[in-house]
Order: sequence, then C-alpha cells, then structure tokens
Amino acid sequence: MTKDKVLIFDTTLRDGEQSPGATMTHAEKLEIAELLDEMGVDIIEAGFPIASEGDFRAVSEIAQRAKGATICGLARANYKDIDRCWEAVKAAKSPRIHTFIGTSPLHRAIPNLNMDEMAERIHDTVTHARNLCDNVQWSPMDATRTEEDYLCRTVEIAIKAGATTINIPDTVGYTAPVESADLIRMLINRVPGADNVIFATHCHNDLGMATANSLAAVEGGARQIECTINGLGERAGNTALEEVVMALKVRGDIMPYETRIDTTKIMHISRRVATVSGFPVQFNKAIVGKNAFAHESGIHQDGMLKNAETFEIMRPADVGLAGTSLPLGKHSGRAALRAKLGALGYDDLADNQLQDVFVRFKELADRKKEVFDDDLLALMQQNDGAEDRLKLKSLRVVCGTQGPQQADMVLEIDGADASTTATGDGPVDATFNAVKALFPHGARLQLYQVNAVTEGTDAQATVSVRLEEEGRIATGQSADTDTVVASAKAYINALNRLLVRREKSAPGYDVKGVSYKDN
Repeated sequence: MTKDKVLIFDTTLRDGEQSPGATMTHAEKLEIAELLDEMGVDIIEAGFPIASEGDFRAVSEIAQRAKGATICGLARANYKDIDRCWEAVKAAKSPRIHTFIGTSPLHRAIPNLNMDEMAERIHDTVTHARNLCDNVQWSPMDATRTEEDYLCRTVEIAIKAGATTINIPDTVGYTAPVESADLIRMLINRVPGADNVIFATHCHNDLGMATANSLAAVEGGARQIECTINGLGERAGNTALEEVVMALKVRGDIMPYETRIDTTKIMHISRRVATVSGFPVQFNKAIVGKNAFAHESGIHQDGMLKNAETFEIMRPADVGLAGTSLPLGKHSGRAALRAKLGALGYDDLADNQLQDVFVRFKELADRKKEVFDDDLLALMQQNDGAEDRLKLKSLRVVCGTQGPQQADMVLEIDGADASTTATGDGPVDATFNAVKALFPHGARLQLYQVNAVTEGTDAQATVSVRLEEEGRIATGQSADTDTVVASAKAYINALNRLLVRREKSAPGYDVKGVSYKDN
C-alpha cells in the first residue's frame, strides 16, 4: 500500500460490544456489519469467536456475507482460540486472524510467564496462525506500558513468525500524543523487518486523548487505525471512527492521508449503533452529537445565516445530515428569530413588530431551555388576537373490565358546543375517538406519553401527544390528576397547534418537533 493510505479497522462488534450493557443480538450484529461494509471500512473485527457459540455464529455469518471488507476475529495466544477463530473467518473473501498477549510487567504476571517464556509463546502462536491464514495481526496488549527493549524484541519475533500487521495498543488510555507518535517511530526504526508490515494503533479514551493519540500514531508511521462507531468500548471507550475520519478529511493540509470511508453514511450508522447498543450519543459529541451542527448564540446564528463557514469547519451533508440547526433559546438574536418566523409564514414583519415579538420571545426563553416553533406561533397569535378553535367543555368516561370503554364529550368548536358519545379500546382511545367524531381530521398520532409529576395514587400526570399531518408536526401537553382528562387536553392542544400550522406554515417548510403546554 502507498504511504498516504490509512486503513480503518472497526472493532465496534468486538471491543465496542464489550461495553457493559452494550450486547447486540445476532441480527443487530449482521446489520451493523453490513453498514460498516457499505461505508467502506477496510477491516471489520466481527467478534471473539471462542467467547461463545453466539459470537462464533455471528463472526462466521458476517464472514460469509462480507463484500468488500476484510473480516477479522480475535484470539488469545493459544492454539484452541486461534483454531476457533480460523473456523469462523475462513469463509470470508478476505479473512484475518488477530491474536494478542499482554506484554507489560503487569500483564506478564497474569499467566505467570517470564520474558523468555512469553517470547516463545508469541513465536509459536503467531506461527500457528500464519500456517492457517496469510493475513495475521498480532498485538502486544498494554504495549504503551511495556519496556521498550522487550517490546522491540516481541514485535521482531511476531514479524519473523509471519505477522503481517503489528498493532500497538494503548490498552488503558495512558499515553499522550507525543508518546504515541514516538513509540511507533521507534519501533519502525529499531525492529528488523518493520518495513515489511503495517503498523496499527488501538487507543482507549481513559484520559480523553484516544483520537489525538491515534492521529499522532499515524504521523509516526502507523497506517491502520483501530476504532469504533461513537467511540464505543471498554471503560471510557475507544478512538471514534467518525472523529479520525473527519479529522483526516478536514485537516488534509497537515495530515495528507486518505481513507476509503464514505463519510455521508456516518450519521446513519452512528444512530443505528446508539439504538442497538443502548448507548445514546452525548449531545456535544464531536461530529455525531445532536449539537455538533447546532448554534444557539445570537452572534453565531447571525454569522451562520450570512456564511456557514464562519462557524462550521465541515458541511452537515459531509456526514449525512440535511443541514444546520439553529435552535432558539435565551442566547439567540433577532436575525435568527426573523429567519425562523419567516419560515413559519411571518416573512413580512416590520422592524417594530419584530422588536415587540423579540421582547416577549426573550421573556419566554428565560423560562425554558429551548423555544420551539409552536411557542413562536403562540406568541404571534397574541398579536393576531387568535384563540384556540377547539376547547374541552366536559368529559365523562366509563371504563372497567366490561368493554367497550365509552367517552361522553362536549367540545367547543369555533365558539359553538358539540357533543358525542364514542367507544374505543380503553378510555384514552375512546376519548380520542370522540374528538375525531366531533372534529374530523386526517392527523396521525405519532406519540402518546404519560409521566407522573409526583408520587402516590393522587399523582398529577403530564401527558404529551404528537400529531402529524402532511409533514406538519405538532405536540400538545397537559397535566391533570385525571390521566384521561390530561390526555384529552393534550390531544386537543396538539390539534389546535396543527390547525395554526395549516394557516401559517410556509409551503414546503420542513417542520421540526414543536410543543405547546396547557397551563
């Protein structure tokens, strides 16, 4: 391979799954492996075949299905592990065996091996792996805390035994970037045969330097980076694939290296891994966090509206996002408010009108973390003198073990009372059916959620309802000690907001989630 190419070795399905609670099902592993393959990952470490029958089956099936990626399995430094690994990966178009042993003083003490005994085991196990597979990777676990002379000795043994890739792990996230680069550089300069193998780096994030250490290792001569989606992994996690790939892309001026990763697939696979692993991505996570392309500060929003490059070093589309988000909050300015109101249909506001709304917007923003589109519509309604078209006048529900459940409702519609009786599969369903009977509409229920505000059987319930109609989305919320009453009010509130949307939303505007709270 040429010097300017960096191989991406993804271990989400092995090291990533070792995060406590991140275990994935067989089907989920196959799905993630397929996404990694499509994205252009060079090597997929699909699992630890000896660990369980389930892991063996997953690695084996991934190996059979892979189209472009090399499929790798992990094995400890013994024949049984290596044989099991080979059985799992051998059907791949491009299989790899990855075997490892801990070489630092702390890790040598675990199997109770002296330096010579461990050196002999490395020679024998790497030789055995190479006799099975042409593509063998060897790792000295805890390499960054291994004596330099002994590390050079073991790396030389592994190369002579047939290893084609030498991975240098910072297993406990202990090293710093300058040390990471120097270590790779030292091994390449000192170890005989180093020019004939690829050096790799596997960094953990215990001190928050995994990505920096990996990029430094590349500067030192490494040409393979081991990483995971979202940085998932043991303890504080690993180098994040999305971070190193985008860093290489954005800073090609000082890091002139290339990968074959399709970066436009990053956001999709990030969200899928977060879902199947149960590990949500923190909001301020680099590249894939919710706030990575969001700007609330008035100065930043004004700059973004004039030229996105003022505050963004990459385009959202580069990672698969539709665009930048300008959430409104207490730090937002007039420029962002005018732009948002324009998108909602209020594009002809005079300066004095904008100032009036801006003052009330700031008062509202001081009371809540984020101001949603419907909050702005409510503020504008105050100017218009508009009132909710639908109001709940009375509700009586009959429920119990003998169905169907029944709701008797009186609803005020445009100032006139209307009543009906409806049935349904439960009291809430009957209530919603009553609203639909009195005010027919085509909105689809996307979300119904109940949360208790306080403890006890007399707890006040807060109900959230989200409705969608022809791309318009509105959320209503209400609280009451009677959960069914709260549900009815939340549903009606959401419907009122949706009716406003019909009148005020600009054609083609992609409406995001909005909220309205019944007081």
